[in-house]
Amino acid sequence: MDIAGKRVMVTGAASGLGKSTAEALHALGGEIVLVDLPTSAGSEVAASLGERAHFAPADVTTEDDVSKALDVANETPLYAVVHCAGIAPPGRILGRSGVLDLERFRAVIDVNLIGTFNVLRLAAQRMASNEPVDGDRGVVIMTASIAAFDGQIGQAAYSSSKAAVHGLTLTAARDLAEHHIRVCSIAPGIFETPMLLGLPQAAQDSLGAQIPHPSRLGKPSEFAALAAHIISNPMLNGETIRLDGAIRMPPR
Repeated sequence: MDIAGKRVMVTGAASGLGKSTAEALHALGGEIVLVDLPTSAGSEVAASLGERAHFAPADVTTEDDVSKALDVANETPLYAVVHCAGIAPPGRILGRSGVLDLERFRAVIDVNLIGTFNVLRLAAQRMASNEPVDGDRGVVIMTASIAAFDGQIGQAAYSSSKAAVHGLTLTAARDLAEHHIRVCSIAPGIFETPMLLGLPQAAQDSLGAQIPHPSRLGKPSEFAALAAHIISNPMLNGETIRLDGAIRMPPR
């Protein structure tokens, strides 16, 4: 599918992987709806892109917020969603301060899994009425993580949530096949996100050196390039694609 002239919604679009993806898909001619929290820099990012870019403040766990975001630029049919919104607070099951608080665990599941499903289901509802383009009525790309497969110490909540996104991928693709809607997930490794870029350079270099090849942190533009390719390639469906330079994470 050629994204030029079509509406794409990108969540978590104010920074990191989402921002780079919004920029890349906008450069390909898409009408981009950037979704992020009201307190984010989403409006500034949309303004920097100019025409065909719209900011929709939303909490992805809230049905009404996501529905309103899907209404933005509604005159252009929605053909793709790239869902990057997520959180990754660490916490051991039994840590120095005691047992992992259940509400902290629940909050990660709520954003990373429930939020993902909320965006998926509401977007699919809109896409189902589209006229097919190259056989597709729409494409939904979710964000998992290599933590879904190589969960480290302190990642009980995060790994659980991302493993669930991986598990959702094939089921969603099969559920939505009759509507001609494809679903894939990207499982990024260690990338240049705002959190990692805040570490000292020596720490960044040490993390990059753990990756077999290329031995560096992944670039958000590389995540964006894969998202664009998934949209364009009609045979990519029901797959979680690791984007990690062949790293397999150690316990810590």
